[in-house]
Amino acid sequence: MQGLAPFIPTETKIRYLQSLLAVGFDTLDFGSFVSPKAIPQMADTALVLEGLDLSATKTKLLAIIANARGARDAASHAQIRYLGYPFSISETFQLRNTNATIEESLTRVSDILEIANQSNKEVVIYISMGFGNPYGDPWNVDIVLQWVYKLMEMGVRIFSLSDTIGVSSPDNIHYLFESLIPALPQIEFGAHLHTTPTTWQEKIHAAYVSGCRRFDGALKGYGGCPMAREELTGNMPMENMVRYFEPLGAIPDIQLPRLDHALSLVSSVFPHAE
Repeated sequence: MQGLAPFIPTETKIRYLQSLLAVGFDTLDFGSFVSPKAIPQMADTALVLEGLDLSATKTKLLAIIANARGARDAASHAQIRYLGYPFSISETFQLRNTNATIEESLTRVSDILEIANQSNKEVVIYISMGFGNPYGDPWNVDIVLQWVYKLMEMGVRIFSLSDTIGVSSPDNIHYLFESLIPALPQIEFGAHLHTTPTTWQEKIHAAYVSGCRRFDGALKGYGGCPMAREELTGNMPMENMVRYFEPLGAIPDIQLPRLDHALSLVSSVFPHAE
């Protein structure tokens, strides 16, 4: 929702998110405690949270935050389990996304971890531009590993390797996850992959056979990061991932009829979704 200019009514957001809470997903990234000037669409996140009925779901809530103030706002809500922070290994994107350098972002991570520890929350660090960037900033697998190890030493235990612009390939997906997962069994690694309509399956397969068991997606692949660049490939379509994982017995809690219901609501939330 975050990249849409027309404001989605709070009631519409609540209805759509409530349908997702019924499906059986492990975690729902439901909103952001960020500057309303930067992301106006997320200005009503606290109101949305108040409107959600969590009594019949096991799905945990994740909120995106961009600094300590956002972390404190999110941490004040008992319903939220995870604080998600986008840590970019591209200096250009870190400035665009959170108005901070990488060094400043490290300080923010330290503050966020302290707030999370005090409020019984968990921190999810998204390694943004984890598979490359369009800005000419240095990137290679060793740089990714360097930052993961540094953040792990600070206390981070959950990472989502993020392909914000859809440049990942089966080869670098394999290499990253096969380098990290066996070496750091105490750490949970996830895949936040963007994709074109024809490459989603090879990317998911590469991550899955490399040991990844945490995957992000969005119904019909709609959305993206408005701070990345003008032309984005889509988010990973959640319904495609369900189709891939279901025969493997990897998603026993997913209720397919409820997923179909959530899919039927997408066009009422995202007018241009097919």
